[in-house]
Amino acid sequence: MRQESTQTSEMLLFVISFATLVCTAAARPSLNYLENHFTADNESEEVRSAAIKRLLEVFGMEDPPAIHGHKQAPQYMLDLYNTVADVDGVTKDPYLLEGNTVRSFFDKLRSEQVEYRFNLSMVARTEKILTAELHLFKLRPQATMTFHRHHFCQVSVYQLLDTSRNNNTQERKLLSSRLIPVHSTGWEVFTITQAVRSWMIDESSNLGLHVVVRTLGGSQMDMKMIRFASGRNHHQSKQPMLVLFTDDGRRSTNVENTDLNDTGATSSLPQAPMSDTPSRSARSLDYSEEEGVSSPCQRQPLYVDFEEIGWSGWIVSPRGYNAYHCKGSCPFPLGQNMRPTNHATVQSIINALKLIKGIEKPCCVPDKLFSINLLYFDDDENVVLKQYNDMVAGSCGCH
Repeated sequence: MRQESTQTSEMLLFVISFATLVCTAAARPSLNYLENHFTADNESEEVRSAAIKRLLEVFGMEDPPAIHGHKQAPQYMLDLYNTVADVDGVTKDPYLLEGNTVRSFFDKLRSEQVEYRFNLSMVARTEKILTAELHLFKLRPQATMTFHRHHFCQVSVYQLLDTSRNNNTQERKLLSSRLIPVHSTGWEVFTITQAVRSWMIDESSNLGLHVVVRTLGGSQMDMKMIRFASGRNHHQSKQPMLVLFTDDGRRSTNVENTDLNDTGATSSLPQAPMSDTPSRSARSLDYSEEEGVSSPCQRQPLYVDFEEIGWSGWIVSPRGYNAYHCKGSCPFPLGQNMRPTNHATVQSIINALKLIKGIEKPCCVPDKLFSINLLYFDDDENVVLKQYNDMVAGSCGCH
């Protein structure tokens, strides 16, 4: 009897142990599950990396710039951005900006003397140099010099030359010269395009710039009377700066690129509902389940958030923009509010009459594209304003 009881206990213990093992195995993810989950995560990361890389290519970059610490963009560049772009970065007027790129460079020499040097290595040799400007902040004369008899002075900017090359005997070359009120204060701008073009041809010829101040009679001016802010002793907001306007040769696609002031095209199209709460009418705009027919071709929001992408560290403005996208059907007959091309109208008729097999309906696509402006830091921590074509769907049509 005792033997049977012992056998029964051993059997019960075995059953409990086996059940525990089965439950543990069931609760623990299988090797196949772990492998599949790991592969899915890897594939997701690969897709994200490929997408970010492609987006960088759209913005003309190989890698996102590495910015160390918080940097302040020059006020001139912020003002220029606000002049050419709206709050979302969309271009106000395509003819406001000369070229499609503006760069600002701070003086690298930081000398006590009125000499300046700028590192232009971030400018591609393929870019066309349109205009180069030297921006100097003129300080007030020292108090002891207030009653000086001179009211104007002659400020001249020279390009420093290498006398050891090509039998050159000149030490400098005049680039720009003009009269400035002695008692004024604020930014003074000098054109130095000729020098920058020569530096782009031969980088080693960039020896910098030298500023000379003279009286109207031609004699040297007292530097206590005429003072310019330097990169060493004055606030960053007043540092000497080179502003370069260039064009990288990029052109828009064949889709018509129209001024945003032409609102007639977009206003004729129904706009997508912006409410966050799904309603019957909002749902029917996307798809009518009863009829089984999609809504007519229209423009709908598509917000690109640079912070979500991970670019907020180097992009100054905008924080994101609404690219919009086109969605909907192009049913027969195509009305004028669908903005159809003649080709789309003919295709729609052929499709409706089923004259030729395999001919689809026209597609809902952007028929006007607008450019956006990006203000950002490059790898050398220069601030760049760049205009990118064909980034916003201005209106949609059946094509």
